[in-house]
Amino acid sequence: MPNVAVIGAQWGDEGKGKVVDWLASRADIVVRFQGGHNAGHTLVVGNQTYKLSLLPSGLVRGKLGIIGNGVVVDPWALLAEIARVQSQGLRVPPDMLRVADNAILILPLHGALDRAREAARGDARIGTTGRGIGPAYEDKVGRRAIRACDLAEPETLSAKLDELLLHHNTLLRGLGAETFEKQALLDSLLEIAPKILPYVEPVWERLDAARRDGRRILFEGAQAAMLDVDHGTYPFVTSSNTVAATAASGSGMGPSAVGFVLGIAKAYTTRVGSGPFPSELHDETGRQLGERGHEFGTVTGRPRRCGWFDAAMVRQAVKVGGIQGLALTKLDVLDGLDQLQICTGYTIAGARFAHLPAAPGAQAAALPIYETIDGWRDSTRGARSWADLPAQAIKYVRRIEELVEAPVTLLSTSPERDDTIMVRDPFQG
Repeated sequence: MPNVAVIGAQWGDEGKGKVVDWLASRADIVVRFQGGHNAGHTLVVGNQTYKLSLLPSGLVRGKLGIIGNGVVVDPWALLAEIARVQSQGLRVPPDMLRVADNAILILPLHGALDRAREAARGDARIGTTGRGIGPAYEDKVGRRAIRACDLAEPETLSAKLDELLLHHNTLLRGLGAETFEKQALLDSLLEIAPKILPYVEPVWERLDAARRDGRRILFEGAQAAMLDVDHGTYPFVTSSNTVAATAASGSGMGPSAVGFVLGIAKAYTTRVGSGPFPSELHDETGRQLGERGHEFGTVTGRPRRCGWFDAAMVRQAVKVGGIQGLALTKLDVLDGLDQLQICTGYTIAGARFAHLPAAPGAQAAALPIYETIDGWRDSTRGARSWADLPAQAIKYVRRIEELVEAPVTLLSTSPERDDTIMVRDPFQG
């Protein structure tokens, strides 16, 4: 049986948490492989709602969760999240959660720099969460980052903080922000080390053994393909690679271990923060989609921008992300609309484009080319088979398949985990 990698096929917030939770019943291990606590997954299980940022969603299913080396980890945020879900009755002991020893740590100075930069940008701000993810990734490639394994070596921590503070305090002073003292940071890291280190190990060894034993591994992506630092709407992107290829490098496994790539897409489109959004709606329909879909960021609480399904964008995500099948979510939000529109391409300065170009000016100028399709009156909410769906809803799904050049393998019709139509089990390849 192949492993499965789940990635977003739009700008995030597509409902990956529910899909990963649903697929985790068929998996043995769930791995987060990129991003930080700027991503959020909401899981509704009976009368409990779990809001996860760093913890792999499979923990709710009682499956082993692994935070891979591609994730940047705020250790204080991780412990707070563990405490929060444990207060809801979910156990997260070290034998259920493992953290890569070579994962980069986010420190308070990273968040301070993130927020100071956004403030300095003014109206040109990118729309980051201000949680330090970008600066932490910068330190990683700058070879000055503190990693989880460093918590076990106080002398290493002390030496690394000297270099880190030389870099960050210079930037913070230049931005007019408060600087950090070494001893206070060192003390806080040494205080938290005994709480984090029981979770830390070289996870690549565990994953290699699991692969050899034929255990099923589910790779859980954060954000989405169009927020990928290389392939997304740069610079309005996240600071990591979000495509499925990162599941290998971000967990310590070879590319052949990734298996089936499942892309998650809403039946419409949303985006949080700044950046181009050709199919965005600023009218009553856009407001209605936001209200029906409860479109607020899991992490930030910010209202999401809403618009029609952008097939051209998802088609691009399918190609660069290696997506082999789609999980289409929130189909029920479109119930009762007389007509729907699907963006099939763009016009930019009078020229037609089948995909968004890389240049930011062209992205900002892109206008959608729409195809209109009739809506449906009957409800799709809670449907668990094709027979439960209105014929026009099925037509809408089939048209999306044609336009994005990928089959819909899962269909979600409510936040409840069992309100899912499975066309093809991703673990069957």
